[in-house]
Order: sequence, then structure tokens, then C-alpha cells
Amino acid sequence: MTAAPRRLESYVCGSWNPGRSEGQLLSDAATGAPVARIDSSGIDFAAVLDHGRRVAGPKLREMSFHDRAAMLKALGLALMERKEEFYTESLHTGATRSDGWIDIEGGIGTMLTFASKARRELPNTRVLTDGEVEPLSKDNSFVAQHILTPMRGVAIHINAFNFPIWGMLEKIAPTLLAGVPCVVKPASQTAYLTELCVRRIIETGILPEGALQLVCGSVGDMLDHVTGQDAVTFTGSAWTGRKLKSYAPVVANSVRFTMEADSLNASILGPDAGPGTPEFDLFVKEVAREMTAKAGQKCTAIRRVIAPRAHVQALVAALGDRLGKTTLGLPYEEATRMGPLASLDQREEVRARIRDLQADAEIVAGNPDEVKTGSGDATQGAFLNPVLMYCEKPFGASAVHEVEAFGPVSTVMPYDDLEEAVALSHLGKGSLVSSIFTDDPAVAADVVLGAAPFHGRVLIGNRASAKSSTGHGSPLAPLVHGGPGRAGGGEEMGGMRGVKHYMQRTAVQGSPRLLSAVTGRWVDGAPVQHDVHPFRKSLAELRIGDQLITAARQVTQEDVEHFAHFTGDTFYAHMDTEAARANPFFDDRVAHGYLIASFAAGLFVEPNPGPVLANYGVDNLRFLTPVYFGDTLQVRLTCKEINPRASAEHGEVRWDCQVTNQNGAVVAQYDVLTMVAKTWPAVAAQAAE
Repeated sequence: MTAAPRRLESYVCGSWNPGRSEGQLLSDAATGAPVARIDSSGIDFAAVLDHGRRVAGPKLREMSFHDRAAMLKALGLALMERKEEFYTESLHTGATRSDGWIDIEGGIGTMLTFASKARRELPNTRVLTDGEVEPLSKDNSFVAQHILTPMRGVAIHINAFNFPIWGMLEKIAPTLLAGVPCVVKPASQTAYLTELCVRRIIETGILPEGALQLVCGSVGDMLDHVTGQDAVTFTGSAWTGRKLKSYAPVVANSVRFTMEADSLNASILGPDAGPGTPEFDLFVKEVAREMTAKAGQKCTAIRRVIAPRAHVQALVAALGDRLGKTTLGLPYEEATRMGPLASLDQREEVRARIRDLQADAEIVAGNPDEVKTGSGDATQGAFLNPVLMYCEKPFGASAVHEVEAFGPVSTVMPYDDLEEAVALSHLGKGSLVSSIFTDDPAVAADVVLGAAPFHGRVLIGNRASAKSSTGHGSPLAPLVHGGPGRAGGGEEMGGMRGVKHYMQRTAVQGSPRLLSAVTGRWVDGAPVQHDVHPFRKSLAELRIGDQLITAARQVTQEDVEHFAHFTGDTFYAHMDTEAARANPFFDDRVAHGYLIASFAAGLFVEPNPGPVLANYGVDNLRFLTPVYFGDTLQVRLTCKEINPRASAEHGEVRWDCQVTNQNGAVVAQYDVLTMVAKTWPAVAAQAAE
């Protein structure tokens, strides 16, 4: 007896909602068996957005960036423990184990990467500063600072069917880090996998209520209720994306809209990468992999294969041979190398697009109408053989540069010189990713610089990176994922750049004292305190603005020459009077910049064991005025920023270090970074135990 399809539910306003009608039936991609029913009728979508703004928004904004990062890390680890359950459910989508890995562990890994990068790159605060303080008056009484604060609305993420987990997690990770709640609307075809993942997320209790809501089915009138504080992201067809982007309330409220749409991604074989070279073999392997992974249902898959005319025949033969060995079948069978498309309707859509492409190109490998499988029923499952096409005259063609068959389909096209290759890549009118396979630096430079304005990412493939490269089609959390023009004009991920998409940049002007109070970061001209040496203070005692003015030290010729011989830095400007005077920047021999920094440390460091545990670097070091023999140095060291770590007994402290000479001129300016104990001497006692 066949099990009844399970009823998918939306998680909205704090509870699970099954909808009111029978809904749409969702089927197994490989067998056609019923899997689930989906319906969102009866949901009050205005209430959904209000719930996120009113209930979750304040809770998320109360948390620091490090708090949110810890929350995402805990959530990612909890999901990783449940991954096998997701793999089992993923089989219904037609995904093999390796396909599922991209979606499931790739998505969870992306969330964990965001958590890790946020801890390393963002302060443990609730507001970000953007750029340096801008002086607006000669006496420094009026200054400005750009800040980034969380938007007060909800981010609505409308996702595609091909990555039910990754597509959700790669979007909610930067959104939640920014302090903004999310509403996720997965594509109906594979929503059962997204729903299962969200169920497990909600069960953990890690996220504040309302931080993540799920709509299974239509979004109804949700977009009628968006405001200028909300954001919408969309992944899917360009036609649907343009329709949503131009929706009246979205336009009227200037709602932030990020779109990732159709993308006719290109991969170029360099003229040096002919048959017999490692690059040729890598190219064949990469094109075949991008055609067959997820059955070609990847927004980053290679759709256009651009190759030197002299190598086209060999390339078509090599690709045809490799693709012909691809075993189609049930996704859980060990011998299967490519599973089915997401649905029978999707297969018919791909076949229709192949017919469109035949206006410009001929099929040279694979038959879209005769399916051969190693397992599974081709009449019940959405199986389709890989199809390779060839377009002899790509500059006179239109379909190959306009029609995307979202499946295991690619078109080979020849070029006669690099200028033509780059021009062909442009004809896609904007793509998520392009790649060039070459071992020639000049070829790499010409293609990358020529193609970059039309692509969100460019991969260079060659023998040196073959073992470590993540490949043409793999979006990575630290890198932007998006592209210009046809690809939607948006950017996702990009590390902490993605977090800022959900924050408002504001220029704040005022006095240094008040600006420092707003940002939680000391600004030159803000109040300072002088009492005990700041290095004797634990984080519990240290305050922004704690400052030390050191004693002075004279720089002598003996100091400079000793440093030169001791370090081996005998650059002429330090050792040769005549040569130094001939230098346009110096009047005489000068002290080394690193000698100045070393002397500065000697002036401000408190040498005894104490709460300062380690110096881990400097930022923005600049040497501004030459230091000559006989000059006197003095340091002003000010506590600029304090970032305690939630999971450790220490935190980071940023110190503003200014080194001046006897005339008050600034000779060096930089930030000193130290690790400081939260309490002292309690930490030392614990360490001794």
C-alpha cells in the first residue's frame, strides 16, 4: 500500500499552518510517486511580516554580531548532526549523494563559514562603522562617521527549486547576522526538503521566535505589505524576477530587491590549451561535470563552451565520449552518475528549450527524446540524457546566447582569436560566472579583464590549481554570488559584504564626544581618562578613551646604525648621507619606520605580567614624517575599541597609537591590536591550575 503524501506546513506567526485547501501534489523526481502536498491558503501575510518585525526584530537587534555568529554556529552544528535525514529526503528531488552534498553540507558549511568570518571580521557590537572618521572642521570639533545599522523590516527570500537547503541557508546566514528576521518561500517542486530543514531548525530553539518563518506555497498578497525597511531576494527566471521587481508596492517603497536570474554562463578554452595539455583535459572534465551535476540544474552550470576553432573537433569528440559514459538512474543507486531532473514538467521544459536552440545549433552528442537509464523507469522519472550541441556561426546566432535549457545541455562554439572569445562571452548579456582554462598568463589576463564586466565571478583553471580548485560552478561564502545584466544585477554572499545588504548606511555628523557615544568607538577629540597604565586594566576595568601619554625618547645615529646591522636592513636612506640627501623625500639620513614602531612599543608597553596577554598585530600603519638623528619621539596610546569574546576569557582591544616628534608633528599613526583578559588576576590563576 502506497503511503499517503505528507502535508507540508508553513511556519508563520509562531505555529505550523497546513493551509486550507487540498493543494498541489508534489511527486518523486525519479519514480513519479507522490511525496507531499503543498498549500498556503488562509495565511494572513500582513501578520507574517508584522510578526517578524515586531517579535523577532527587536530580539535580534539586541544581540551583538558575535552573539548572532554564535547562534549561527550552534545552528549549523545542530543541522550537521541531522544531515542524514536531509540526504534521505533529498533523494525525492532526484539528487544523487554527491548532488545532495552540494545542497546539504554545502549549505550548512556556508552558514558555518559566515559565523566564523563574522567572529573574525566584525566587532562584538551592534553597530558597524564604515570607513574612517571624516574631519569637517579645522579645530576637530565637528566630524562625521558612516555607520551601518540593521534595517527594521523583514527579508523575504523567494528561492529556486534546485537547491532547497543551500538556497535558503546562504541567504538567511548574512540576513540573521545583520540582525534582520527572514521569511523563506521555497519553490514548490522541492519544498518538502526545505520544510524538513526548517522543522529541525525550529525544534532546536536556537533562533528567537519569528527570526525564521516559512511559507510553503504561494506568497499570496505578501508583497502588498512590504515597506521601505523590508528587503526581497529572488532566485529564479528573469521573467518572474522582473515581474516581482516591478511590483507596485516594491517600486513605490523603494524596497531593496536582489535578483539572481537566468545565466548563460560561459567557459573558454585558451588557445594554448590544445589536446594533450593538462588544461584541455581539465576543461573536458569541468564541462562534463557542470552538465551532469544536479542534472545540469545549477544556475552556475556551463551553458556555452567557447573553444579555439582548431580544437573544436577534438573537444566535441572528447566531451561526447565522456558524456556517453554517464550512467543515468535512481539517485540512490551506487552506479548512478546522474539522477533525473526535478520533475516531468521540468524535463519537457528542457526539451522545448533544446528545440529552440536547434535554430542555431545541431545536436552532436546525446538524444533528448531517447532516454537510456541504468535503473529507473524513464516514463515515470524525469530522466534526460546529457545533450551536447554545436553552433558553427555563434556571432550570427541568437538562440544560443538567449535561451537557457536548465538541464544537462551545453553548446560548443568556436572562436578564431581571443578578442572573439571575449566578445562571445559578452553575448550572454551578463552571467553569474565565466571561466578560462589556460596556463598562459597573458591569455588569463586578457580574458579575465575583458570578461569581468559581464560576469559576477571568473575562474581561472590550470594545472597548478587543479587539485585544490573548487571549480567553475561552486559559489563560495567569501565570494560574491551574482552577476550583471541578464543574471539579475545582484550580489549575494561575498562574506561580510552580504551582511551589509541588510543594513542601512548612515552618515552621522557631530562632535567627537557624541559620535564616539553613538559608535562605541573612540574618536580623536572625544573625552579621555588618565589614571593607571591602561595595560594594567582587564576588560572589566578598561574603558573606551583610557589613554597613556608616554615619556619621550631621542633617536640617535647609534640607534639607527645598530638597528640596521642587527636586522640587516641597511637601506641607503638610513646609512648613506649623500644618497639620502639626494632622495626627494628626505633632507638627511632617516630612522627606519620599523625602528620608530619598535621604540613606540618600548615607550608604551607595561612589561610586567598583566591582563594584556598578547599583541596580535597592527592595522593601517603609516609613516607620515621623516625622523632624523636627534629627533625626540613620544606616544599617545588610547583605548579605541573593546570586543570581548563570548566564549573565551579574553577579548580584543584596539588601541589608537599616535607617535609624534618634538614639534608635535605626527611621524607614525596606526592601530595596535591586543588580546586582553576579561578579569585579572583570576585568569592567571585559572591558567596556572
